[in-house]
Amino acid sequence: MFKQLRNIDSAFRHIRTFSLLFLLACTLVCGLVLYFSHRQVQDAQERVYVLAAGKALEAFASSRSANLAVEARDHIRSFHYYFFTLAPDKSVIEAHLSKAMHLADASARRVYDNLRESGYYSDLVAGTISQEIFIDSIQVNLDQVPFYFRCYARQKLTRSTSVLTRSLLTEGTLRPVPRSDHNPHGFLIERWSTIENRDLNTTSR
Repeated sequence: MFKQLRNIDSAFRHIRTFSLLFLLACTLVCGLVLYFSHRQVQDAQERVYVLAAGKALEAFASSRSANLAVEARDHIRSFHYYFFTLAPDKSVIEAHLSKAMHLADASARRVYDNLRESGYYSDLVAGTISQEIFIDSIQVNLDQVPFYFRCYARQKLTRSTSVLTRSLLTEGTLRPVPRSDHNPHGFLIERWSTIENRDLNTTSR
């Protein structure tokens, strides 16, 4: 009788040990399933498909900090393009400068007002002068907000008889602002000023 009781007690311990191991294994499997399901959902949320020209293109979402330097440089490049790329056409000048004014604060507006009052834009139209800008490099310091930057570029002014090339060096700061249709990068150029703008060479046409 005692032997039978010992056998029952041993069997109960075995069953209890097996049950605990089975419960632990189930818990581990459920945890792994939840973890990998969560990762798969996150990956799916970061992946979008863009339909372009009848083709589905896969795109991935990323945090702004991952592309902060690229977006900052492109914002500076866009502003300088619209501010300095001008044609001898009043409507083109107004359209470009209007876009540039959405990307900067009153410091850019003051430069624009000074150039307009001095007759710079009317001289471009009267002299049929085209103005282009070529960005050589843009340096941005992202260590402190607002971000300080310097833009190194060249201007080309094309007249009917000659082409004038000028060096251009500007500086300012970038302040993060909410994105909008007029300001897709979400930056605003502040304290913008021209450090250098001198003639390099003139060639005849």
